[in-house]
Amino acid sequence: MVKVLYGALAAIVIGVGGFFGFQFYTQHRVASEVEAAFDQIRATGAKASHGKVSFDIKSRTVTISDISGESAAQPPTTLKIANITASGVSQTDPTRFNADSIEAADIEIGLAMPAQSGMNLTYKVPRVTVKDYSGPANLQQPPASSSFIDVRLFALRQLAGITAASITAPSVAATINFSGTTPVNGDITYSGCAVEGIRDGKIATAKVDGFVFTVNMQPAGKAEKLTGSLANVIARDIDINAMTALFDPQRANDDQYYRTYRQISAGPYILTFAPGLNMRIDSLTMDDVGLRPSRLQLPALLAVMPPDGAAPPTPAQARELIEKAATLYEGIRIGNAEMHGLSVETPQGPMKLAAMRFNFENGKIGEVAFEGLDARAPKGPVKLERFALKGIDISNLLRMTAQFAGQKPSPNQALALLPLIEGAEVKGFVAPYNNTNKPIHIDTINLNWGQFIGPIPSQAHLVAKLISPLLANEMGSRWLLAAGMDTVTMDLDLGAVWTEASRAFVLEPVSIEFGNVLKASARVSLANVPRDVFSINPVQTTTMAAQIEAGTIELTLHDLGGVDIAVAQYAHAQNVSRDEARRAIIDSIRAGSEKSLGGNPDATVAVEALTRFIETSGQTLIIRLTPLGKVPVMQLMQLLKSDPSIALAQFGIEASTGL
Repeated sequence: MVKVLYGALAAIVIGVGGFFGFQFYTQHRVASEVEAAFDQIRATGAKASHGKVSFDIKSRTVTISDISGESAAQPPTTLKIANITASGVSQTDPTRFNADSIEAADIEIGLAMPAQSGMNLTYKVPRVTVKDYSGPANLQQPPASSSFIDVRLFALRQLAGITAASITAPSVAATINFSGTTPVNGDITYSGCAVEGIRDGKIATAKVDGFVFTVNMQPAGKAEKLTGSLANVIARDIDINAMTALFDPQRANDDQYYRTYRQISAGPYILTFAPGLNMRIDSLTMDDVGLRPSRLQLPALLAVMPPDGAAPPTPAQARELIEKAATLYEGIRIGNAEMHGLSVETPQGPMKLAAMRFNFENGKIGEVAFEGLDARAPKGPVKLERFALKGIDISNLLRMTAQFAGQKPSPNQALALLPLIEGAEVKGFVAPYNNTNKPIHIDTINLNWGQFIGPIPSQAHLVAKLISPLLANEMGSRWLLAAGMDTVTMDLDLGAVWTEASRAFVLEPVSIEFGNVLKASARVSLANVPRDVFSINPVQTTTMAAQIEAGTIELTLHDLGGVDIAVAQYAHAQNVSRDEARRAIIDSIRAGSEKSLGGNPDATVAVEALTRFIETSGQTLIIRLTPLGKVPVMQLMQLLKSDPSIALAQFGIEASTGL
């Protein structure tokens, strides 16, 4: 709505320049030149008329009354102005018209949408004032047609040619009527509209102090009302020439971004849907908004859009339209966008969000983040410090979904959406856990992936830290609860990467810590991993996996109290002392290894290191397995199931302990 308003105000000012582009010698000359300007407008097929034209030579003031016009396009746009007065007019250059002040009174603009939409808009502006105006003495070449593209290009070019200190409208009233399936009508009142610093195709600021609106709807015959307000709408450093490029077919190959707005800001924004249901946003900002003409050719997009009332598009037409929209997104750049202070009041309770941030360029959101969530779920409060998605490829997401037009995506097609997001992050999440009154705390989850081979990532990294309550009915919790623990802290750091040149796949880091129980870390390497193993075809993956060979495996265990917990539970179960329980566990390990390891001296070294790990609390156990030759992974897995001793015999084993 605000863009339409500014466009209407600009059109009025542009028209004034054409009306007064003449030598101010006599009343007759003034009237004839004004009429010539109106003839030029009528030559486009539009209707244009005016009333009395008067000229005061002493004050150099021109007044035109009863101006009306109607566009040739159907349905038409209408314009009525009670009078326009230009004061202090002059013409220091034959090609330019100047005025100290231009004032238009009682302006009414009617915008009718196509009949199928049933929508009509009316704007009423009591007064528009222009200060220190300078513009072309005559209207430039009129638009080639009354189409949206040609008229908008014509208006922008006219606006780029004027200079003015300011254009102001103290108030504007708008009325909306929609007689569609769900009737809608509403009113909007703007206050303090001003455009300042117009020069060389640029605008220093455009602002609206605020606007309030009321929308009445009747869904399913039930009357509903939506009210709202938005204050302090300001756009800074606007480049009209950059906007013009979007409508100019000659700029279709211009692949450069042009900044159209340095900053757009607004707020607070308040919406009331019903008693007890409302929303407030404290502030909205967008910085460094740029457009790329080669991707934002609006004529090409409009050419494939179905006309109002047309039959639903075929799948082929829908795909073409989505492709155009995807290209359009590639033409927009937003250096940074932020929303602060979102609050929603509902009958169930309040929800607050401190901030949302994102940046956007070349059809891709670099990062979208939500910060400071405070809400309430049915089972208790929910808090979130930060949630972010990284590298969301909006344009290719649209292109991908275009392939699904008219059909349900297959699992393979759905999986292909994964490369369109680069990662996710969660920080400071607190929420009720199951049916208890105990919360789960997620300190950090940071997941990134990349280097895709088809839809499969060949590189990934997960960092996570959380604190979870322990429940008696959960597996493994009984021992920890008996040891006096009611929560467990888990710390994960897992990474994996495949290198095509060496065909090596490495799991590193692999680190898992259970607070006050155990910390484990590992490094697992695989050799001769072919590219074709990264496939969603299970037959191909299985076939290629036969080439994979085991590499070095390193495992480190650090006891944080888990050994003592296990010994205490064994002692309690067997009704023996803890020392007796510890010795029994060690004896059991030695006895079992003699049967299963077949006297492998390297394996025996590992067993002795494990017993030392259990003998003394707080120990660190380090085990390193080095393949003695080529060890196919598939064969190794079968041996581990059938005969572990033979599987271990394929490796040199080093083991040690230390505090």
